[in-house]
Amino acid sequence: MKYTVLLPAAGSGKRMGAGQNKLFLELRNIPILVHTLRVFEQDSKCKHIVLAVKKEEQAFIEQLLEKHNITKVAAITEGGAERQQSVYACLKASPKEEVVLVHDAARPFIKQEVIHQLVKKASKLGAAVAAVRAKDTMKKVENGIIQETVDRECLWIIQTPQAFQFSLLEKAERLADDARFLGTDEAMLVERLGEDVHIVESTYDNVKMTTQEDLLFGEFILKSRELEEL
Repeated sequence: MKYTVLLPAAGSGKRMGAGQNKLFLELRNIPILVHTLRVFEQDSKCKHIVLAVKKEEQAFIEQLLEKHNITKVAAITEGGAERQQSVYACLKASPKEEVVLVHDAARPFIKQEVIHQLVKKASKLGAAVAAVRAKDTMKKVENGIIQETVDRECLWIIQTPQAFQFSLLEKAERLADDARFLGTDEAMLVERLGEDVHIVESTYDNVKMTTQEDLLFGEFILKSRELEEL
């Protein structure tokens, strides 16, 4: 089944401390954004890519698309102050495929098999998100004091992509916008409607490039994957 992916790319990346959009930082001499775009450009099941960007960065991003032969971008729209606003702007500009994915543009290491499982599950059940199991002991803390130890068997660390039937995500975004409700992710908006959101187990290397340490890890992942292909 074909899908459209929405990539909010209008963030500031303050935690990276790079003085520019972190998506323009390079891993192996290629911008993070391009690494992420290539995942979907090379996936035959991806029909369209829609980007939300800062107005002042659009021309530069268009140059990157041309330079790196990214051809599936169907629309580029202006992002909002919040990620949720950028996703909604993408959705409004998006071709209406049955399944739509939302993915962090700063997660360049998502694997195709995870994407395909998400598309399949969302197509059948409405909504599915990539996630990994919590590894460490988890504690509930209030005012610096442990209140209880939480059973980690029930805890998952949520990633992206998050996959939805187009009509379901459109409804969730529209109602959240009408109510001025700001969620932490798209799954939260769908949960708010009382709909089930299903888990697809992902990989621990599907990390978001957020800090300088993440860049070092990203270089390691790329090197490891290159060695696997030899």
